[in-house]
Amino acid sequence: MKRFHFIGIDMHSQFCQIAVMNSAGKVVQQERCDTTIPALMAVLDQVPRPCSVVFEEGPMAGWLWRNLRGRVDDVAVAEPRRNRLISHEGDADDDIDAEKLALLHRGGMIKLVHQVESLEQAVFKQLVSVYHYRVRQRVREAHRITHLLRQHGVVVREKGYATGEDRKKLLARLPANNILRQMVRSLWLSYDALVKRERQCRRRLARAAQQIEVVRRFEELPGFGWIRSATLYAYMDTPWRFHSKEAMWKYLGIGLERKHSGKGPVYLGVPKITHRLLKCTILGAAKSAAAKKDNPFADLYRRWLQNGLSRQLARRNVARRLSATMTGMWKNGTAYRPELVVVATTATTAAKGSR
Repeated sequence: MKRFHFIGIDMHSQFCQIAVMNSAGKVVQQERCDTTIPALMAVLDQVPRPCSVVFEEGPMAGWLWRNLRGRVDDVAVAEPRRNRLISHEGDADDDIDAEKLALLHRGGMIKLVHQVESLEQAVFKQLVSVYHYRVRQRVREAHRITHLLRQHGVVVREKGYATGEDRKKLLARLPANNILRQMVRSLWLSYDALVKRERQCRRRLARAAQQIEVVRRFEELPGFGWIRSATLYAYMDTPWRFHSKEAMWKYLGIGLERKHSGKGPVYLGVPKITHRLLKCTILGAAKSAAAKKDNPFADLYRRWLQNGLSRQLARRNVARRLSATMTGMWKNGTAYRPELVVVATTATTAAKGSR
C-alpha cells in the first residue's frame, strides 16, 4: 500500500521552506528553494505520489494555488488564525513552521481558505478591492480635514466643504493664521485628488461589472447597485462553497453562532470574526431596501418592526432574506422575481406557526 505524503510549505517572497511528512508522521525530506513555480515543481516532483500540499493564506497564496493545482494530488490553503500551534508553541523558524504545517494537515486540523480558480475572476476581485481601498483613502483624508477644522471650533461634515463656496466660508471662520489656512488648502487639494481617483475607479468597476451576467441579475435586487453586486460576486466567488445558508450567513457576518459550556448560559450572537467588507455591503443593501416602499423586503422589515423586533434585528433579518434570494438566483440562473420572495416568506411563517 502506498503511503500518503503531506507537504508543508512556509512561503516567503524570496524562498520557500518545504517539509515532507509521511502518513506515519515522520519527516522524510526538508528542502529550501526559490519562490518560483519551476523551482517548487522541481522539489515536489521528487515526492512520491499521492501527496497533498499545504501553505498558509497570504498575498501570494492565490498565485501559488492556481499554479500548483492540477500538478499535485491536492492543494490546501490554511487560515493562519487557526494555526496558533505555529506561533504560540515552542521554537519557531522556517524549518519548524513548515513541519508543523504538514503535521496539522496530516491531522486534519487546518481550516481551508477558498481560492479563486480563474485569473479573470482573481483580477476582477482585485479591481473591487482597489475601489474599496480608494474609498477608504478618501474617507481617511476627509476625517483628517474634519478633525483639523474641529480643533479650531469649526464643526462640519465632509459634505460641508464639497464646493468652493463652502470652503471660502469655512476659511473665514478659521483664525487669521496663514500657516493654518495653507495647511487646510493643502489637505483639500489631496482630498480632491482622492475623490477624482475614486470616481475613475468606480466607473471602471461599473463597466467591468456590467459585462458579467450574474452581476447584472444581482443589480435588479432592491438595495443592490453595481458596486454592491460586484463586491458580493467577487468575494463570494461561487454559491456552492457554502454547505448551507446558515454557513453563508456566518461568512457574511449576519449569521448566529452558539457558545455553551457546562451548566453556564448559552451565548447566541453574531460572530465577532467575520468579513467586514461583506458585512457592511449586505447590511447596507438591507438598509437601502428597507428604506424603499415598493419591494417585498421593505414590507418584511415593517412587519418585523410591528412584531416587536428592534431596527437592528429587523435589518439583519432583511439582510439574510436578501442574501438567500441572491444565492438562489445565482444557483438557479434565474432573474429576480418579487412575488417569489413573498411566497417563500409566507410559507416559512406558516410552517413555524404550525409547530
